[in-house]
Amino acid sequence: MTQATALEAGAAPPDRGLGLRRTVALAMLFLVGTINFLDRQLLSVLVEPIRAEMQFSDTQFGLLTGLAFALFYAAMGVPVAMIADRWNRVKLVAIACVIWSVFTAACGMVSNFWQLAVMRFGVGTGEAGGTAPSLSVLADYYPPAQRPFVSGLFTLNGPFGVFLGTAFGAWAAAHIGWRQAFFAVGLVGLVVAPLLVWLVREPPRGQMDAPARVPADAGTAADASPTFAQCFAAFVRRPSLRMVLVGSGLAAFVSYGMLNWIPAFLMRTQKMPLEAMATWYASAAGLTFGIGILGGGWLVSRFARRSTRAYGTIPALATLILVPTLAAALLVDDWRLSLALMLLPMAACTVYVAPALALVQNLTPPGSRATSVALLLLMFNIVGLGLGPLFVGMVSDALKAVHGDESLRWALLSILPFAAAAGVAQYAMARHLEGDFAE
Repeated sequence: MTQATALEAGAAPPDRGLGLRRTVALAMLFLVGTINFLDRQLLSVLVEPIRAEMQFSDTQFGLLTGLAFALFYAAMGVPVAMIADRWNRVKLVAIACVIWSVFTAACGMVSNFWQLAVMRFGVGTGEAGGTAPSLSVLADYYPPAQRPFVSGLFTLNGPFGVFLGTAFGAWAAAHIGWRQAFFAVGLVGLVVAPLLVWLVREPPRGQMDAPARVPADAGTAADASPTFAQCFAAFVRRPSLRMVLVGSGLAAFVSYGMLNWIPAFLMRTQKMPLEAMATWYASAAGLTFGIGILGGGWLVSRFARRSTRAYGTIPALATLILVPTLAAALLVDDWRLSLALMLLPMAACTVYVAPALALVQNLTPPGSRATSVALLLLMFNIVGLGLGPLFVGMVSDALKAVHGDESLRWALLSILPFAAAAGVAQYAMARHLEGDFAE
């Protein structure tokens, strides 16, 4: 069997029970990830009632949903991932779920901006133990050729969490209050965490990889755990891994800026009723973000068999679609038309996610996958989640004296140049993929 064939097929399944175990693992990790994103989106949907009670500025809200969360998420992400490369990943994800759920519930007890910021620090610290270890587990349940699609399936927890968070948050604001909403979501996480440990088995590292897959220069056996310096060196040495950091960081800047501010734009600028937010935007966001993530993974899984350039060209094409369609959606005056036009850019803004995650897993050895994915998530969260919402909030505040409630429209338009830059970086990455996969 050639190396290319081995890459497509992966190693032979270790036993007949693998199919059921990996399906249960994917389902449970998806559920935990959904709770993760439900919590993030909940704050974005509840911004108006919280802002009315605590008198936040848009910049402060951008800090709460972006930088305050992202700094602690990113600061803990790499150390937690290095633990995951050395310890039981399933138990680590469960512990992380307990931590972020406790702090989520505590968000319902705050009385000012700084207290809420501290609680979001805690949520970010806990959620740092979610995505990277989960993807590392799934990489040991599925062969390399299936990983882009499986990564897409797993990261559907994002749009599904957005849908649930938007629908539940809008309902909660109208019926039980924003504080009770945080209590309820925290309680769900505390129930799910022990179920994860009970139902999901920790897989052997590298069981789905052919021996030839491990890079010759990794400096470690497949089941060993490279140091952080070795993991970082792989990103420095491989051009495609360098460019995926740049392209993904810029794309995340745009997607998180959109995700965190479109609800406020529709309600404040376009005068969308809260009931319509729960019914129409929740469904639209969940569906379109899901189509983007799963579609990106599916397309790359299919076309990468012909050329590995698909890991870069498909996200780049999605970015070309996003720029003009988002501009059109922001420039109309009716919330119904704006939401209809928003469907295409909301799908396009998440196409990059699954290909980027799968690329990192397929170009790094099994013993360093959690740490390597954490390095990518560092860009997602510092540049994307940390700076994207904050940038939009700061621009909105700067323009508010002149444009009033229209300031959010122009603030969201200001992220379009970053989207164009992301597309250029993704296309540039495609030129290096064939050489890096051939090593």
